[in-house]
Amino acid sequence: MQELQKKILLVDDEADILEFLSYNLKKGGYRVYTASNGDDALVLAKEKLPDLIVLDIMMPGKDGVAVCKELRNQDLFNKTIIVFLTARDEDVSEIAGFEVGADDFINKPIRPKVFTARINALLKRSTRSTASKEFIKLGDISIDQDRRVVLKDGEDIKLPKKEFDLLALLASKPGKVYSREEIYLELWGNQVFVGDRTLDVHIRKLREKIGSKYIKTSKGTGYSAEF
Repeated sequence: MQELQKKILLVDDEADILEFLSYNLKKGGYRVYTASNGDDALVLAKEKLPDLIVLDIMMPGKDGVAVCKELRNQDLFNKTIIVFLTARDEDVSEIAGFEVGADDFINKPIRPKVFTARINALLKRSTRSTASKEFIKLGDISIDQDRRVVLKDGEDIKLPKKEFDLLALLASKPGKVYSREEIYLELWGNQVFVGDRTLDVHIRKLREKIGSKYIKTSKGTGYSAEF
């Protein structure tokens, strides 16, 4: 049986960027949809349910951060990969993006081969991570990996995709210290390059939501889950 084409939604207010990215992704075998503003993107996302969304972070009206936040508040998009395009090399843009649930950032100007490789790697990584996995229950935390649901004392804790994946990884072997390198490899793959601040933001947000006592820092080494 032929594998279904992965669906990608591109959102940018610059028509030439949409055309350029669409061309390269279609060459790579993807089904591509486009929107030029945040409101149209939200409508199209609900209609097409893409596997991955590429959002320009700076758009007039509803910007990429606002669109991402709205998508992540809907269960329909729990598993959707969201990537930001940004022309600004500023930490504050990345922090804002990761805090609303972005999976990755790609900087403009965009190099076609690098862009396509990043998208390929993110989708391959996601396919592997969504394979059927067991239910994890440790203390008052329950993690259903198939349904991607986290409960604490029976209360549903909403986690963006990468925060969920991070918690599931650490909880899969309680007490094991995962180095930063191991976490990057497991969550992003060796073809996706992320900075240390990326992981720091995800750890901080995870602690805020489930409690700081569950995620331990091993100074100079990495992180572990303690339940």
